[in-house]
Amino acid sequence: MRPPAIPLEKLESLPLVYRITIPDEYRDAMGHMNMRWYIALFDEAGIPLFDRLGLSMDYYEQNHAGGFDLEHHTQFLNEVHIGDTVVFRARLLGRSAKRLHYLLFMVNETRSVLAATLEVMNSHADLNIRRTSPYPENIAAQIDAMLAEHMRLDWDAPVCGAMKP
Repeated sequence: MRPPAIPLEKLESLPLVYRITIPDEYRDAMGHMNMRWYIALFDEAGIPLFDRLGLSMDYYEQNHAGGFDLEHHTQFLNEVHIGDTVVFRARLLGRSAKRLHYLLFMVNETRSVLAATLEVMNSHADLNIRRTSPYPENIAAQIDAMLAEHMRLDWDAPVCGAMKP
């Protein structure tokens, strides 16, 4: 089921976390970007999002921590062609002591359309024991600050309905 249409100007209120022009090596037999690259690019876009929340590689290394993706839901909405420029915007949806629920939006700037969304449930992890663990207070505060901004948005997030933090 397609999510309700979201005007692109609404998405512009979200933090831009990544931009890329699609290279030729991402082409598939259909002549557009192969679906495997959507997930790779969403993964790349998550890095600067997590950096903004204090969950940087330095933080992970210093605290022997990490993040585990627990669940994904991808919606492919419009084709992305080789040479198109896409940007990724992030919206936080909720959190618990250990989990973060968020959406990434892939916007095709070249064609002015929403290309895809990725809904994610991610968990903070203690890599010493390889188990999920609570966010430290300073990280939780940064998440809560961005989450509060996103909760004030005047449009509903196109969630799948199956994920809850």
